Amino acid sequence: MQLKTCTQLFVLLCISSSFAQKNNQSALTIKQIMQGDDFVGHLPSNVHWSVDGKTIYFDWNPEKTYSDSLYMYGLASEKIEQVGFETEYYLPSTNGNINHEKDKKIYAKHGDIFLMDIPSKKITQITNTEAIESSAHFTGNEHKIAYVKNKNLYTWDINTGETKQITIFKDKEEQEKERDTKDEWLYQDQLALFDVLRERKAKKDLRERLNKREDAKSPLPIYLEGKSVYNQHISPNEDYVTYLTVKEKDNKGTIVPHYVTESGYTEDQHARDKVGNIPDEYVLYVYDIENRKTYPVQLENLEGLDYLPEYTKDYPGKEYKNNSRIGYISGPIWNEDGTKAVLDINSNDYKDRWIVLLNIKEGTVTNLDHQHNKAWIAGPGIGGYRGGELGWMPNGKSIWFQSEKTGYSHLYTLNTENKKLDALTSGKFEIYNPSISNDKKSWYFTANKTHPGDRQFYSMPINGGEMEQLTNMTGNNDVVLSPDEKQMAISYSYSNKPTELYLQPNPKYKRNAKTIRITHSTTEDFNKYAWKEPAYITFKAKDGANVHARLYQPKENVKNKAAIIFVHGAGYLQNAHKWWSLYFREYMFHNLLVDNGYTVLDIDYRGSAGYGSKWRTGIYRHMGGKDLSDQVDGARYMINNLGINKDKIGIYGGSYGGFITLMAMFNEADNFKAGAAIRSVGDWAAYNHGYTARILNTPATDSLAYRRSSPIYYADGLKGDLLILHGIVDDNVHFQDMVRLSQRLIELGKNNWEMAVYPVEKHGFVEPTSWTDEYTRIFNLFNESLLKK
Repeated sequence: MQLKTCTQLFVLLCISSSFAQKNNQSALTIKQIMQGDDFVGHLPSNVHWSVDGKTIYFDWNPEKTYSDSLYMYGLASEKIEQVGFETEYYLPSTNGNINHEKDKKIYAKHGDIFLMDIPSKKITQITNTEAIESSAHFTGNEHKIAYVKNKNLYTWDINTGETKQITIFKDKEEQEKERDTKDEWLYQDQLALFDVLRERKAKKDLRERLNKREDAKSPLPIYLEGKSVYNQHISPNEDYVTYLTVKEKDNKGTIVPHYVTESGYTEDQHARDKVGNIPDEYVLYVYDIENRKTYPVQLENLEGLDYLPEYTKDYPGKEYKNNSRIGYISGPIWNEDGTKAVLDINSNDYKDRWIVLLNIKEGTVTNLDHQHNKAWIAGPGIGGYRGGELGWMPNGKSIWFQSEKTGYSHLYTLNTENKKLDALTSGKFEIYNPSISNDKKSWYFTANKTHPGDRQFYSMPINGGEMEQLTNMTGNNDVVLSPDEKQMAISYSYSNKPTELYLQPNPKYKRNAKTIRITHSTTEDFNKYAWKEPAYITFKAKDGANVHARLYQPKENVKNKAAIIFVHGAGYLQNAHKWWSLYFREYMFHNLLVDNGYTVLDIDYRGSAGYGSKWRTGIYRHMGGKDLSDQVDGARYMINNLGINKDKIGIYGGSYGGFITLMAMFNEADNFKAGAAIRSVGDWAAYNHGYTARILNTPATDSLAYRRSSPIYYADGLKGDLLILHGIVDDNVHFQDMVRLSQRLIELGKNNWEMAVYPVEKHGFVEPTSWTDEYTRIFNLFNESLLKK
């Protein structure tokens, strides 16, 4: 097939209104399924409990109004009601901190700080200002509340109501300009000549001395010298304040032009910078309140701080420079009695995580745990951008955290005194969102122990042991425990069943109790169709690895021996799972494709989440390597086992999936006849720093990784029919990426490609008309390219 191609002059303007899909044999239409939530139903989200555990709150929109509203389900009434604006406005925030006695909660809402007495439900508003107060935490043996306002730290005494300013952060110290030699001589001569000048100077000096005496009773001014300040935190005994300064480097940003605007003029949006940033400088300081002094926390003794990355061996003639590897510093996190604190530190090259004991009086640290990965540190509960899951055990001597030490993210404890490390969980599965029970005798967490694509809720003894499964519905069980932990609010979904809210008694307190469904969200039109349950398969990759995938197969009487491979986005994301997909429009599109005789394969390729560290980092320094070969091996699986014609295989995906589609069409042209690349990365050197530098390092230090990972260098390999689709105002993967690729294709003389652009869409499309146009083009591409005789 030869795609219709615009002239070179107008290749970027190949836009038309939505056109009819051709030869659709399904009861579904693309226009219908691309209405999104309006077709499926607006599903419940943001589930949380009232402090007394008698009510479940959640966001919902069963009436298809402008936006979601807050709803409540009363356990006693067993009824759902919409919460009125006035009631919602004064409800306690879902976030906040609860004291150790579990009788007080502090939280920020509407930019102010509130204290709630939990037994009586009495709420006291601590601040009521135009400024924004935040970061509230208990201090002073939980008799005081600390919070941040305009960078500075304040405390409020629960018993007396006294507010006290603890810090005074200023940008620069005002200093008297130093006189040169000439002016100093004139100054001294004037004082020697005139009595009145000498008398005035004496009075001024006395006044300054008196002011200094008064200033000594106030907080010490701390001068930031142009740095930003974060993580202001007062110690539980109120002797010290810790704060993080960040010297932000002046990295050049980008501009995203908007063409369809209310003003009628082109308007520029200032957007992110590109990979290769000079790292920001992070320093944690201690402010000794009594002795009125500040000092930095010394981190020179961190294990492996002088690490030289292995990839630099590929560049023997190039000097590698990273003068300070210290990245973001989270904490301190104090134990319950306020005697010990730990910090969670990331390296700015993303390859190390340090957990250290803070010796606050000396401003030093003691190494506790060092996690290193020559690719990059990440995984469930481990962090990477900020600190990971971390806390103190009930004994106040040991900490708990997550690590990929065994290749999967598991739960560990470490004694801060003897440094004994214990693994509480182990196996070829991952732990998610661990927390300690109210009685401090057990754990609660989610895990994919039964299957990589099945998440269940578990409890386990506090020191490890047998995991007790508390949920039993296959799919995703996102559990929020009631305050007394006796009830579980479950956001549950299955592959062909969208998320609904359920209520189940905690089996630790009540065995064999029924699970009650609370919400019914799907629309009548959605329910008319028999949504297909995909098969969950594994196939062998060429390196012997087992690759998990979702498989959708048509009935034999409509099977056309053509296949489509869908590539999920984000890279580190999971889609071959047993719950309602984030890509629900694509899931519905796959149902439509199957009705039209296509076989569809949806692969959790190398780099996907849920399969441990080795799988996660399988794309290090080569995106478009194993993640692409997994797609090729999936195609061969269908050819060898499902009767698919090798000349009738298409591929499509968005974002990272669009990138893989481009690499497939350029580097595996004999395996893919057609491809639709949506909001795709064409050159990784143009993407952001935080994501890309983890996987490919930086263009200046690891140019080989960028050269072998970027589609624009392989455009000459295009043989099949390529459709590119991109939003013009995409401020994540910039439209410029596809403009550059288009120019490259033009210069190469390629004429078997086409581009559709969407003037008002960012990375995630919003308008149903855009979704409809996009997927109609994709459907027609596959029909015309794969089914021609």
